[in-house]
Amino acid sequence: MQIVTSWTGLDDTQRGASAAMGNFDGVHLGHQAVIDGARRPGLPLGVITFEPHPREVFAPDAPPFRLMNAESRRNRLEKIGVDILYELPFSLELAALPPEAFAREVLVEGLGIKHVVVGSDFRFGKARAGTTEMLADLGQEMGFAVSVQSLIGGEDGAISSTAIRTALAEGRPRDAAEMLGHYHRIDGAVVHGEKRGRALGYPTANMAVDRLHLPKLGVYAVKVAILGGPQRGFYDGVASLGVRPMFGENTPNFEVHLFDFAGDLYDQHLSVALVEYLRPEMKFDGLPALIDQMDHDSQRARAILARE
Repeated sequence: MQIVTSWTGLDDTQRGASAAMGNFDGVHLGHQAVIDGARRPGLPLGVITFEPHPREVFAPDAPPFRLMNAESRRNRLEKIGVDILYELPFSLELAALPPEAFAREVLVEGLGIKHVVVGSDFRFGKARAGTTEMLADLGQEMGFAVSVQSLIGGEDGAISSTAIRTALAEGRPRDAAEMLGHYHRIDGAVVHGEKRGRALGYPTANMAVDRLHLPKLGVYAVKVAILGGPQRGFYDGVASLGVRPMFGENTPNFEVHLFDFAGDLYDQHLSVALVEYLRPEMKFDGLPALIDQMDHDSQRARAILARE
């Protein structure tokens, strides 16, 4: 998958796609329907999205809300067969473009788009003045086709990133997975931690969760993909998302223990799928009680993941 981070100076291999356009936070089933609608014979399949997410630009002090960081979104889009990801740099200057200027300068002159597909709730341009009807009119005028995908509904209504955030915040990763069409994943590099897990017999890979909407704090059964290096492959494990009350810390941290694994994961990139919520964070009366609970968590996670 090509990743394009500008709409200027592109060569012929980066232009002329049939593309889905939107933020695609989570790449849930509704997003996938929009992307599938952009598949056209003879044209590369593109996705037009923005980085950072527009809400991070307009409300930089708001609580973290993203389901995916840019790396996780890239990984998911590549898995579903996207050829070109247009990850356009979002700024107040881009947001200030009127709808007609956005269509002309970005979609036509910049990306050379042949066909664009959007969800029925899509808005664009200055003050979000551009509607799907306006986009269709601009496409007819400027020479690109436009399709609008209706919202996809689940048992409890329309599938949305908001509904998925709620499910994750309530410790319901399987409900989130039903709306996503895949397990919710946390992707990123392994960073150095306090290395307490080694002394407890449970070495962990530590990953940052900055700027992400946090699922319910606690312990999860997880499936882990190591994305590169000599240990590249798939592993089962158990993960703790929390502030480590046993050690008096209050900064959210994500620690992943891989079953039956030996090796150095520092600076490797992992993709960690939350399969099932096991329990909330707890504070223990000493390390022996903590280790007993970790043994129990691991046994339970192994049993759950063996059925997957």
